[in-house]
Amino acid sequence: MAEVLFYERPVPLNRTAHRDLRIKAVNNIRFAAGAHSVPLTGVEFAPAARDYPILFAGNSIEEAGPMALLGLRQGENLLVGENGFWETGMYIPAFIRRYPFVLAEKPVGAEGDDFTVFLDEAYEGFNDSEGERLFNEDGTDAPALTNAVKFLGEFQDHVARTQWFMGKLREHNLLEERTVTLQKEGKGINLNGLFVINEEKLRTLDEKVAHEFLREGAFGWIYAHLVSLANIDRMAARLDAREAKDVPATV
Repeated sequence: MAEVLFYERPVPLNRTAHRDLRIKAVNNIRFAAGAHSVPLTGVEFAPAARDYPILFAGNSIEEAGPMALLGLRQGENLLVGENGFWETGMYIPAFIRRYPFVLAEKPVGAEGDDFTVFLDEAYEGFNDSEGERLFNEDGTDAPALTNAVKFLGEFQDHVARTQWFMGKLREHNLLEERTVTLQKEGKGINLNGLFVINEEKLRTLDEKVAHEFLREGAFGWIYAHLVSLANIDRMAARLDAREAKDVPATV
């Protein structure tokens, strides 16, 4: 399930069990090194389009959602280097930046809010002696947790807005299946289960729908997606560079 990607031991945040928990900054993003793609929200399309291909992925159009393509092979993120650092100057998706916290839906029938905060107890930055506290001595949220929860809430709002956007793409039949095929040393790399927006159908939208898209900012997201597709070649070049670096030098 995409929501818990990266999270080895996700548990609900508990004021008693985590009363003394602290979080310190960890100067790497190794946890994302195996993610060749991550979900993306619509508000991120513009900054992400500079650096990655933005595609829609899923087993069907009904299940498809936007994602940033970070690698061309399963389990390989071309933006995380050997040192565990994200490549300088490249946009880091919010899906990654929210780690080690995440909002998860409560089971049907559970009391309280629809979502609850989870954290990954396996995160190397958690401890009970260094860094910022999650809770104050009186049990209230400390600034570190307050800021994290605020970010999670904003992210969830953007997810809801993106779901509206996907609903409109499906309603107007704007998505079409696309298989990305790359040739490397005589062998093909096929990326399946992908969808893109059909520009021809986009141009035939009636005036009322086009006005709604314009008013709601959907056109900006759509064209950011379309422009970003040129980055597939850049990702292929990154893979070539990584493979060349991994090849032992000949004497």
